Amino acid sequence: MGLNSFLLMLGIGAASNLDNAGVGIAYGVKRTRISLAPNFIIAAIGFSFAVIGGFFGNYLSRWLTPFACQLTSMIVLVSIGVYVLSQQYFAKPAEPSAEENLLLRILHDPEEADLDHSNSISLWESLLLGIALSINNLAGGFSAGITHLNIFMSAFISGLFSFLCIGLCAVLSLKFTAGKLGERATTISGILLILVGLRQIIS
Repeated sequence: MGLNSFLLMLGIGAASNLDNAGVGIAYGVKRTRISLAPNFIIAAIGFSFAVIGGFFGNYLSRWLTPFACQLTSMIVLVSIGVYVLSQQYFAKPAEPSAEENLLLRILHDPEEADLDHSNSISLWESLLLGIALSINNLAGGFSAGITHLNIFMSAFISGLFSFLCIGLCAVLSLKFTAGKLGERATTISGILLILVGLRQIIS
């Protein structure tokens, strides 16, 4: 594995999980505890999503030229990056009602994962939170697979970033930090996705 491939995997892993930092900080502010086991489950789900996306991308690459693979990877990553950035500047949709799908509520606001308001994320709640936070990993894994990066190494890096972003940032409990760093984490995540996508086509 070359240095260029490793750096691309790092970029994909970081970009796919930086917004988890904002979630970790928000939980820290509310004193909501995420112990090692739930955090590991969230990271494992991110790893699994990245593997699934990677195998799908690798399968699709059999019918595409190398340039078409890189172009497809760029389109996917840039599109998601633009979407992540745009959500900060457009009016947010109305919150799903209590009767609506539980996962939609958590996708809209990951802090909703503390269903029983116990100030602690249980194993069951970590499953829902992990799915909500791992959508980007699916796209990141797809990008790795379609450009023939090491699928399992890419997925491991994504899972590691997920674990670190939530675990380390959850200890930051100052409200100012949560507001500023949480917003910046989402912005940086979107920008990184775009840059990594563009790097795919100019490499």
